[in-house]
Amino acid sequence: MLALLFLWLVRAIESQSKAPLCKILGSPESPLLSKEGDVTIGGAFSIHSQITQPLLSFTDTPTRLTCSSLNLREFRFAQTMIFAIEEINSSDYLLPNVSIGYRIYDNCGSTLSSMRAAMALMNGAEATLESSCSGQSAVHAIIGESESSSTIVLSRTTGPFKLPVISHFATCACLSDKSKYPTFFRTIPSDYYQSRALAKLVKHFGWTWVGSIRSDNDYGNNGMVAFADAARLEGVCVEYSETISRTDTREKVARVVGVIRDGTARVLVAFLAQGEMDILIEEAVTQNLTGLQWVGSESWITAGHLATKRNTAILTGALGFTIRKSKISGLKEFLLRVSPSQNSQSDLLKEFWEAMFDCKFDSNLENQANDRKCSGSEKLANVSNPYTDVSELRISNNVYKAVYAVAHTIHNMLKCEKTGGNVNQSCTLTNSSKREQVLKYLKEVNFPLKSGERVYFDQNGDPAAMYELVNWQKNRAGEPMFVTVGSYDASFPNDKQFTMNGINITWAAESKERPQSVCSASCLPGFRQATIKGKPVCCFSCIPCAAGEISNTTDSAECDTCLLQYWSNEDHSLCVPKVVEFLSFEETMGTLLTAMSLFGTSLTVIVSLVFFHFRHTPLVKASNSELSFLLLFSLTLCFLCSLTFIGRPSDWSCMLRHTAFGITFSMCMSCVLAKTVAVVIAFKAKLPKNTLPQCSLPIQRTSVFGCILVQVIVCVLWLTLAPPFPYRNTEQSGEKIILECALGSPIGFWAVLGYIGLLALLCFILAFLARKLPDNFNEAKFITFSMLIFCAVWITFIPAYVSSPGKFTVAVEIFAILASSFGLLFCIFAPKLYILLLKPERNTKMNMMGKTQRKSL
Repeated sequence: MLALLFLWLVRAIESQSKAPLCKILGSPESPLLSKEGDVTIGGAFSIHSQITQPLLSFTDTPTRLTCSSLNLREFRFAQTMIFAIEEINSSDYLLPNVSIGYRIYDNCGSTLSSMRAAMALMNGAEATLESSCSGQSAVHAIIGESESSSTIVLSRTTGPFKLPVISHFATCACLSDKSKYPTFFRTIPSDYYQSRALAKLVKHFGWTWVGSIRSDNDYGNNGMVAFADAARLEGVCVEYSETISRTDTREKVARVVGVIRDGTARVLVAFLAQGEMDILIEEAVTQNLTGLQWVGSESWITAGHLATKRNTAILTGALGFTIRKSKISGLKEFLLRVSPSQNSQSDLLKEFWEAMFDCKFDSNLENQANDRKCSGSEKLANVSNPYTDVSELRISNNVYKAVYAVAHTIHNMLKCEKTGGNVNQSCTLTNSSKREQVLKYLKEVNFPLKSGERVYFDQNGDPAAMYELVNWQKNRAGEPMFVTVGSYDASFPNDKQFTMNGINITWAAESKERPQSVCSASCLPGFRQATIKGKPVCCFSCIPCAAGEISNTTDSAECDTCLLQYWSNEDHSLCVPKVVEFLSFEETMGTLLTAMSLFGTSLTVIVSLVFFHFRHTPLVKASNSELSFLLLFSLTLCFLCSLTFIGRPSDWSCMLRHTAFGITFSMCMSCVLAKTVAVVIAFKAKLPKNTLPQCSLPIQRTSVFGCILVQVIVCVLWLTLAPPFPYRNTEQSGEKIILECALGSPIGFWAVLGYIGLLALLCFILAFLARKLPDNFNEAKFITFSMLIFCAVWITFIPAYVSSPGKFTVAVEIFAILASSFGLLFCIFAPKLYILLLKPERNTKMNMMGKTQRKSL
């Protein structure tokens, strides 16, 4: 048994030594364009835009994928890569003595072809390898691809093998995730920044209601998600969001165009790859979708093949961000030298030539009148198409930068050193120069191009995010052109990233006026936005700001409350100083009250003069002339004290008005009380006149002085402990500042008022008890009437005083003072004036003593 096992091992070793160690399963994939060199760079471009997938029978080996429809723009990208490599190979300072080769594959715009291209770039074109399968990849780095979905497939395939991929056109923000794509780099900014730039663009022009359409792939879906998030932060709403794919049926594309046409948004954000844009614009032309403001992504906004007369009516005025354009010296001449004669075996160059000149190389065309035979001597300089157009070198410049990034990386990796001065350099290419080292050096690359542009990658493998804002306009000949009208630089502060350069913009339908695209009309200053239930935040109602609130900007979300000393104007757009209100002498109410006060004062003075004139008559003597004059004097002060309540409150006026009111009315009530007591004592006496102690003048004076003194003490305590003071009342009325006198101590105010009420109540009680004294001289009856009026006025004053707003509070207090003063004046002195002036015959001693039968008034 051991012998048999040993024999089997020997034969296995012998067969192993004869057979290759590594073999590619299936047929190898050949590059479309290739050249051998010491260092090889791979390339993957969508040189063809359509692919025909074979039918899978599950019984036969699948046939090869068939690609068609040559993409001239992508072919220019591939030729730009070859141009850069040739330029480097002829350079004396970059990779001297080291030649760069290339292998360029076609992914046909398909992720399936991208996988095949990735495997071919890693394995090479050889069917078998006379070495270990653990060998290195066939290329040092890969330039490509042009679409995000294809680039994701390429990067995930090559990532585990540490093979760097540098894309010139894949902008999906997802590719910046180093945990998933550790070997990915790019020379075009991430859509993370473009999406924010587009959001700032639509917000800058006031378009808060937009429609959106995107490619149904990684590029469109990720880009639109980023745009929607950024737009939401800018206050922009998306009315609808549609997807489209280049493989969609015409019916689905027509439905999407119908949604766009029926939408209310007049701005359309198109995050589309060129393939989807081609079929969308074709259907838009068919349905005559005009008058729409297009906002495009960098994928198509500067695509020259879209700027045709057929599309002019739709796309003129389009806006979008694109990377900055550049000039590549010698590229145009290189492109024009490309011909099938360079490689007669290249089917791609023959196809390119046939597409450029609409001819055929096939010799069996004599019987086909519609086809022209290619001679191979045609001139590319006579053709104008996306291949020969180098006026907008943006993506081509990215390819150019990617090639140079790889070259500088390998240059640094090989430690090329200067020899013989500053001219010659030498590089040492050894077996130890492993390809996996390229990734390490590529992360640190930082160099300038001949144009002055600096090439480097950040920690995510991305370049600096800088864009130009281009606008589709027409030149004098009516031909479309791309005019730079602004810029976006993500390295600047947030408020300075997006700038306009002042160039006039052509809007949709060649209008000179900016289109409007909002869900709801703007809220003018003085209004605020109120969201409508069930609708986006951009759809709102305009609600007027409340009293005391303003909004001084358009589309304000909230109303601002004015400061305490200010109030909103009529249209609620500005805070203005509040109206200062107080009872002044100039206004009508103040003038009337002043007139009434002066009238009462004058009337009291006249009564005093009349009494003084008749001071020796029995009536005046019987009325206790001294108390009458003191009462008239106190009434004069009562009328005058009302004037202290009118005018702007000050420290002195506030203290004077309440103390003067309290003391003068106490004096008045003291006099009335003394008169009432004198009348009661005079007529209620049972003893002889000469034996009963009469209410003498000293007693009357002492009682009056004592009553006044009590009120003076109360007022002094009030002014000492908590005096009244001027107060700016902003609480009672929002739109006014009421200047009033704060009481200081409410207890002091109500103590003064209560003391006056106490004196009035005593007067009323005593006068009421003496109301049935002899008719001829019944002064107590008139005092009763006066006290009744006085009490009624001040009882009604309390609720009126408490409930009256602003300056009317002061007016009510003045009215109560005047009403009670007039009540006392008329009730006590009017009957006496009637006798003194109109009935002098009754002004006799006999009549005063009740000796006549005539009734008194």
